[in-house]
Amino acid sequence: MMLELAAVAALALVVLWLVLAPLVTGRGPVEFPDEPPPIEETRQGQTLLALKEIEFDHATGKLSDADYGSLKAKYTELALAALVPEDTDPAEALVAARRAALNGASLSGAPACPACGPRPERDARYCSACGRPIEPVPHA
Repeated sequence: MMLELAAVAALALVVLWLVLAPLVTGRGPVEFPDEPPPIEETRQGQTLLALKEIEFDHATGKLSDADYGSLKAKYTELALAALVPEDTDPAEALVAARRAALNGASLSGAPACPACGPRPERDARYCSACGRPIEPVPHA
């Protein structure tokens, strides 16, 4: 009986210490790293939700064709602007510039579409993006 009472008392002291330790040591609550905001709270999310809403309103007959066209053009422009990163990391800009230089070097001599530019297919007769005929590159 005495051993059981000592075990219960020891367990009670451990639990009491775990509860009171943050108050005694002065440590505050654990700080968690910042989580990204929900997509609905971002500029991109709000414009995409607006686009979905006008699509739904047009489909259900709440918006006329003229209003739908003007609102869709407006929110599409806003959505495209929201997709551009607000702050670009200098390292990412260097990587993008290097990739563009490497892609340009690897596509030199490749056929080029008048609308889309150089194509990765060396023997292409038509553009794989828009379907226009491609003029072959003259060999030097």
